[in-house]
Amino acid sequence: MSVRDAITEAGFGVGWTAIKAMPDPAARRMFDAIAERTYSRQGQGVRQLRANLSRVIDDEQLPMLDDITRDAVHRYMRYWCETFRLPAWSRTEVVDRFLVEGREILDNLQSEGRGAIIVSPHMGNWDHAAAWAAITYGGLDTVVERLKPEGLYEKFLAYRRGLGMDVHPLGDPDIVRDLARSLQRGRLVCLLADRDLSHAGVPVDFFGDLATMPAGPAMLSLMTGAPIVPVVVWHSELGTHGRIEEPLDLPSEGSRRDRVQAITQMIAHAFERSIGAHPADWHMMQPLWSADLGPRR
Repeated sequence: MSVRDAITEAGFGVGWTAIKAMPDPAARRMFDAIAERTYSRQGQGVRQLRANLSRVIDDEQLPMLDDITRDAVHRYMRYWCETFRLPAWSRTEVVDRFLVEGREILDNLQSEGRGAIIVSPHMGNWDHAAAWAAITYGGLDTVVERLKPEGLYEKFLAYRRGLGMDVHPLGDPDIVRDLARSLQRGRLVCLLADRDLSHAGVPVDFFGDLATMPAGPAMLSLMTGAPIVPVVVWHSELGTHGRIEEPLDLPSEGSRRDRVQAITQMIAHAFERSIGAHPADWHMMQPLWSADLGPRR
């Protein structure tokens, strides 16, 4: 293990021990200070976030781009603050601090014994939303990117499993089969679906320009018949908000490839609505559009 990896792993270890024991106001103040320093340094991640936000806000908001970017950095650090503190919350706190709209949509699906594919962009505190769903519906399945160093990856696995999630590593050869089985058993499968980590995703129009998004949600739906339910998560002073939208009206005709394309484009349009409504809650600090990825794609 490199020195940098060892420091990274140790830092996250401190986060999940010391920070979760701090009083909430003190933890918030500390992460607000970290956010302010992070924004003022204008590192690569902040510059990429600003470039991404410039693509998704209205022309009328462009003069406020710097303020929106700064707010986004603060909200991203709020996500990390809550990530380190979430394991110490009681089940009642997890439920009470998640303010949800449209719960009846998932209630109805679950009462019928049907699984559902929940798709969301990287917004708000998606871990809090998943923890709420795991408590409310008896668990869920999700996918996690394999992080470096290995010790950090293991910490994230333990963290999410501790919140009630069954975690499947991205790249596992059995992942599609395992998720399909979970859906057929009536479970929820929650996927962050706005970033194509495979670099072999489905081309979509996203805010008027070409991007690629993962084919997994569409393929799982076609395999199992499970509905795809978009969910948007954002922060406010009151807590973490979630809005569960109606299942997508999926195409029933056309080739499998055409339907995967059409469904993924529908997901992209749902994300446009979510991000457009709450741009400062979208934590995308990596290149996303094909034009920004360049030859690396």
